[in-house]
Amino acid sequence: MTIKKCTLEDSLNLQAISVETFTETFKDHNSPEHLNAYLERAYNVNQLKQELTNQSSQFFFVYYNQEVAGYLKTNTGDAQSKAMGDDSLEVERIYVKKKFQKHGLGKHLLNKAVEIAKVQKKEKIWLGVWEENENAIAFYKKKGFLQTGAHSFYMGDDEQVDLIMTKIL
Repeated sequence: MTIKKCTLEDSLNLQAISVETFTETFKDHNSPEHLNAYLERAYNVNQLKQELTNQSSQFFFVYYNQEVAGYLKTNTGDAQSKAMGDDSLEVERIYVKKKFQKHGLGKHLLNKAVEIAKVQKKEKIWLGVWEENENAIAFYKKKGFLQTGAHSFYMGDDEQVDLIMTKIL
């Protein structure tokens, strides 16, 4: 298992794994129309290139047996999807391909986010997780995150609720 920071040259690979992991995670719970609308908005190459060049955002691939198995996106400052202050780091995306789940890769990616937050002297790390994603919620609770709020997340035109979970460092 290795973790590598993504660069602009990784934009097509980032798009591919983003679409694959998001679809694997949410296709059974959303209409194809809402899912496709979200995928087109969030994971088009131009959008990802903008995010990759934002100095307040970072992407990392996790490799398992030399294959990209998942990825992490962190945000600080104005790049955070919700104003949480300069003392916070957001884990905006953390996904592992289904075939690589249960290998501890999500834990390694989350540890990478905590490491980044500590290096940047952040006081807390936070994320949004879909209220119906019980496995992810249980994982984050096990890692010391507590629910501190909620906000709307739009899957296409479908308004859903993400729980805000925070860990004090």
